[in-house]
Amino acid sequence: MRIQIINGPNINLLGKREPGIYGNQPFETYLEKLRDTYSDLQIEYFQSNSEGALIDRLHDTGFDSDGIVLNAGAYTHTSIALQDAIRAIPAPVIEVHISNVHKREEFRHKSMISCACLGVICGFGLDSYRLAVDALLTQHEPDNAKG
Repeated sequence: MRIQIINGPNINLLGKREPGIYGNQPFETYLEKLRDTYSDLQIEYFQSNSEGALIDRLHDTGFDSDGIVLNAGAYTHTSIALQDAIRAIPAPVIEVHISNVHKREEFRHKSMISCACLGVICGFGLDSYRLAVDALLTQHEPDNAKG
């Protein structure tokens, strides 16, 4: 099974950026642990601060991945283009956020991409990614297969 993790703007600064909200661990360190936990999965990783690069990655991997875990960062709240890209691909997408966006500024309470995603996980720190992978595995089980 192939899972694609896509992280958006400023996620490259994890471990340095606002550690009270996002923790002090770089994503790459967490990714190693995630790959160890799911050693039978092919977990690919991509991060960009550019909206167009995120859309390109969805297009590039959304037809041959079994699922996508997407943390679109601030683009979550502004990007109809990302919503359209998610709708254009067959791979299920789970929206994740490290923080509980509903406990933060009002503008973070609205997601432009949730309506196109299989589900949303937020507020569990980096463990939000593991929860998303678990959800994709559950969806991929034969009893839950599409069609």
